[in-house]
Amino acid sequence: MSAATKNESTFRLSYSVAVSIAAKPEEVWARLTDAAAFPSWNTTVTSIEGEIAEGQRLAIRVPVAPGRVFKPRVTEFEPAQRMVWSDGMAPMFKGERRFVVSPTGDGGTEFTMSETFAGLMLPMIKKSLPDFGPVFEQYAQDLKRACEA
Repeated sequence: MSAATKNESTFRLSYSVAVSIAAKPEEVWARLTDAAAFPSWNTTVTSIEGEIAEGQRLAIRVPVAPGRVFKPRVTEFEPAQRMVWSDGMAPMFKGERRFVVSPTGDGGTEFTMSETFAGLMLPMIKKSLPDFGPVFEQYAQDLKRACEA
């Protein structure tokens, strides 16, 4: 697994992580899209309510921000390939999380997750955002562990 990376400018902040998983992309995808099961394998998620499908809005609770409920919409959904969760109102502030599942030559999967925050209000909001680097690394480790079990 690669360490999470962080890129930052005045109006843009992004994090990303990648990990190789010894499981088929369809198996990885099944974990990523089963909202009810998330807390059983992912220590970075307290709960996800809603259906993880294109056009659907989710209600996500995470330990790193107790008391907050994140409500992204699934804006892209290509089964066993990629999906995007988006929230906010551009150009003021928008967050977008991308999940990419790619087959590897050995029958496994390369999983990449990235999140980008952007907008005119980012300089003011940035200080209230948690450091997502350790969370991204834990998310990737949890997914790898669950899929390879």
